[in-house]
Amino acid sequence: MSAETTTATAPQRGRGAKGRKGPRYAKTGYLFVGPFMIAFTAMFLVPLAYAAYFSLFREQLVGGSVFVGFENYARAFTDPLLFEGLGRVALFFLIQVPIMLAMALFFALALDSGLLRLAKTVRLGIFLPYAVPSVVAALMWGYLYGPDFGPIAQLADKIGATAPDFLGADLMLGSLANVVFWEFTGYNMILLYAALRAVPTELYEAAAVDGAGPWRIAWSIKIPSLRPALLLCLIFSVIGSFQLFNEPSLMKALAPNVIDASYTPNLYAYNLAFVGQEYNYSAAVSFVLGFVIMAGSYLFMFVTNRRSRS
Repeated sequence: MSAETTTATAPQRGRGAKGRKGPRYAKTGYLFVGPFMIAFTAMFLVPLAYAAYFSLFREQLVGGSVFVGFENYARAFTDPLLFEGLGRVALFFLIQVPIMLAMALFFALALDSGLLRLAKTVRLGIFLPYAVPSVVAALMWGYLYGPDFGPIAQLADKIGATAPDFLGADLMLGSLANVVFWEFTGYNMILLYAALRAVPTELYEAAAVDGAGPWRIAWSIKIPSLRPALLLCLIFSVIGSFQLFNEPSLMKALAPNVIDASYTPNLYAYNLAFVGQEYNYSAAVSFVLGFVIMAGSYLFMFVTNRRSRS
């Protein structure tokens, strides 16, 4: 065989070997992804589809389950209890999230500055409340808020003062916001701190050479670099605020006259299903809540992206 024939057939043999490897690697990839996709479909997509189908029916004493189409959704969009709960969690979001993100940003900048002593201990101490389950956190703060047995009330009684009514109608939303603030400030701090560690140190060095001080570097370099991380924290906060359930559900035992069955949308959907036995309408309420969360998240992303382009 001549040299020309050898050189002509070599690339073809190489392409054939590469072509044979491609599908085999693709099948291996599908094999690794397959178990997750099966579990995701069985545990998320199928129940979601069944709940959507279930929300199109109504259970009647006579005739059993009857198909009503979007009647449950029409009822949900005119339900004053649902909209009252949505307004309450929206107010909760406006009160709690700005303070939480501001404190998380402050702690992240303080840790990243390198001027804080015992930085690892401080970071662990701020993050530690996130490791406490929300049920335990609600019970603990419920004990602290207690008007009779709580330490705050006892301390106020000893000094002859009146303790604030943390479980009253005027302060309940703020008390719940304080619990969530205590739980999730450390989590958001870690996200922001990790984003700060990814910023190239050359930018700080160049700014320092130009005469920029620590405050100027933080304002002009660090905070603008945190925009994607702040947006992520904000989206998580939107979802978490509108899904508020554990804290008011447990506080309800301490303040039954303040926290009713429709205090938050999630609590309302839960009571509709497991107390009122309105499973179909509860499914519709849950989907309406999901639509509200999606719309709110999209709105924040749209506004943020528009500002970043301008």
